[in-house]
Amino acid sequence: MTDTVDTTPALPVVRPLPGAAPQARPEQEVRGAGWRVTVLTDCLFRVEWSPDGGFEDRASTFAVRRDLGESEFTARPWGEGVEITTAHAWLRYDGREPSAHGLVVELRGTDSGRWRYGEPTHDLGGTARTLDDADGRIPLEAGVVSPDGIGVVDDTESFLFADDGGVGTRAAGGRDLYVFAHGRDYARAVRELYAVSGAPTRLPRWALGNWWSRYHPYSADSYLELMDRFDDEDVPFSVAVIDMDWHRVGTVPPQHGNGWTGYSWEPTLFPDPAAFLGALHDRGMRTTLNLHPADGVRAFEDAYPAVAEAVGIDPATEAPVPFDLTDPAFVRAYFELLHHPLEEQGVDFWWIDWQQGRTSGLRGVDPLWLLNHFHHLDAARHGGPGMTFSRYAGPGSHRYAVGFSGDTVVSWESLAFQPEFTATAANIGYCWWSHDVGGHTRGVRDDELATRWVQLGVLSPIMRLHSANNPFIRKEPWLFPAEHRQAMGEALRLRHRLVPYLHTMNHRAAGGTPLVRPMYHLEPYRGEAYSVPNQFAFGSELLVAPVVTPRSRVSLLSRTRAWLPAGRWTDVFTGAVYAGDRHVELHRPLESVPVLLRDGGILPLAAAAERDATRNPAGFEVLVAPGASGRLDLAEDDEGDVVDPAAGAGPAAVTPLVWDRDARELRVGAVEGRADVVPASREWTVTFLARRPDAEVTVDGRPVPVTGSDGRWSVSFTAPSGTGAVVRVGAPLRVGVDPAEAVRTVLERAQTGNPEKLAAWEVVTSGRGTVERLAELDTVGLPQDVRGAVVELLATVVDTAA
Repeated sequence: MTDTVDTTPALPVVRPLPGAAPQARPEQEVRGAGWRVTVLTDCLFRVEWSPDGGFEDRASTFAVRRDLGESEFTARPWGEGVEITTAHAWLRYDGREPSAHGLVVELRGTDSGRWRYGEPTHDLGGTARTLDDADGRIPLEAGVVSPDGIGVVDDTESFLFADDGGVGTRAAGGRDLYVFAHGRDYARAVRELYAVSGAPTRLPRWALGNWWSRYHPYSADSYLELMDRFDDEDVPFSVAVIDMDWHRVGTVPPQHGNGWTGYSWEPTLFPDPAAFLGALHDRGMRTTLNLHPADGVRAFEDAYPAVAEAVGIDPATEAPVPFDLTDPAFVRAYFELLHHPLEEQGVDFWWIDWQQGRTSGLRGVDPLWLLNHFHHLDAARHGGPGMTFSRYAGPGSHRYAVGFSGDTVVSWESLAFQPEFTATAANIGYCWWSHDVGGHTRGVRDDELATRWVQLGVLSPIMRLHSANNPFIRKEPWLFPAEHRQAMGEALRLRHRLVPYLHTMNHRAAGGTPLVRPMYHLEPYRGEAYSVPNQFAFGSELLVAPVVTPRSRVSLLSRTRAWLPAGRWTDVFTGAVYAGDRHVELHRPLESVPVLLRDGGILPLAAAAERDATRNPAGFEVLVAPGASGRLDLAEDDEGDVVDPAAGAGPAAVTPLVWDRDARELRVGAVEGRADVVPASREWTVTFLARRPDAEVTVDGRPVPVTGSDGRWSVSFTAPSGTGAVVRVGAPLRVGVDPAEAVRTVLERAQTGNPEKLAAWEVVTSGRGTVERLAELDTVGLPQDVRGAVVELLATVVDTAA
């Protein structure tokens, strides 16, 4: 047998962005002397003013598609400009340099709102370039979501992508605005942002598992030993992040400067890089290396002679090769001579850690944008979705996969801001923030803080543990006391079990709905939804109210405030059911976080034994909140699947999971699409968050044993992927669990008086109605923190028909 060699030439790095269509339809444009208005949709306008009468039809960093189809509108003269009317908005523009009296947009229909040029939009924020050194809340850049109904992206200062894939600059002095007049239809505003700016990257499945990262001079042996220790601890990882010490740092000759930038392995730490990277692949992991490219390529680098010659420098001079992504010759050498050889050794993607400002050799061209853009194109050169890990550069950055949010301070204030920061990023379409989970620098050791941060990381877009180059800032769970170690381990194991759900939401995000969204995206007309900035939707099925404050020294529970939309919501850990359309205080011990599954919600988890996030699992546990009918289409694909951004390629294989409340049937449907990417047969456990049934449960008509207890019971079976199976419950289900045992646990652990506990217990077990018991609790003298936890449990839904 002879090896085959792929002789297909790689696409050049400098090439047009796939799927770009920057030229709008002429019939959607209205022009005048020095101005142009484009009706992109009936809610979205582009307004241009140019002192020299020239307009820009090249793609910008923000706008890569302006042909969004036909939208109906009427236009009539207004001064020297135009008045445009669509089904949703009026736009009046006088055709002069934009001003408050000369450019006005007003909503039509049930939403009301008016914006004049130069006035604030009162938008709800977008995101920020970095959390470097942030110790709590920081200002956010604008998004396209506003309760006043109108958002604006000012694209005036962005640079441009030429038709040949190069970059260009704008003529100075003009204005280029995108006005989002969507009222409170926030979901549509974000979808239309994506329509103009391009869809978010569909991440590879393995990116959704746990990432290990630490700024530390690991050797190949010590890193693999660490991964094996994690394996012994039953803590899975799917991504290995190797910080800057992978390359030469302390061995750089002094005449060449410091070792911040490097492209050559440090041989004393990594004598055989290919073997090291292969060993990580064998462990089911993918690898990224850190880049600080600002210092260019210097003479000590292994690739220096070839790079120097490629850009016209005599290697004998040892003159440094400047970092300049505006030079096509350097761009080609940068990828083909520096990065591709390392990828051939086994590097899977790159951590682009740019911190050196926003200026380059071209006016208005931000090097971070160029790094993100060219790395994304290069990573996708073989037809896959491409994977990059870099910093946010501005509106449109969502096209470039995973965002590195920077070096946060270790503090409760940092933790408390991260849920809001992550969710609010959806307002500018930014899906995939990766934070330094646990914090990077400064602060003090606080084991509870570290544990709560890990739990938030598990319920974040990307879960990446990280620490600074400080031996006393560590994230290995076994370095913590027993209760914290246990809680961290359980959280990290849960993250890998969540990958099937996360990957399904990954496809949903690529179609226009971010994984993490603020509550006001779900309920834009409810004022309560704006009052819980740290609470968020986690995909289509879950609400999360993370714990970001220390626990009470009396109750030993942490408290978080949530607002629940109408319906019922079931805690996936406790089985407790909460009535919606109200605020609620949720109290949790260290090992738990409020994660609520909607009525009818279906949550697919990998089986506990499935640890390899690089492959589609052979075993599942599916959680069902049976109070309403529901459906979730489990999305799976093959890592090597080619992606066509223009076609909006969806998942290769879909398995419908359908709960029919009236028929009392859970159907695991036959796989649709490419059955070859999933196992031919799978082990399924279906877990109902309900009371144990009093009747028979069958799978495809055959009785099966029921395991578990009230609040969480299961059936297990094997089913061919090509046919699926049907689980049928023989009698109506009841939801809710008796809170008495949970109250007993709260009282037992509370650090307060025993007489008060006994009096409270007698009230709880009195048999009186809930209202009477809640009122009587006020008389027994329980501390407020303990009383609040008891009240929460007594107010849950108990023994109610699903």
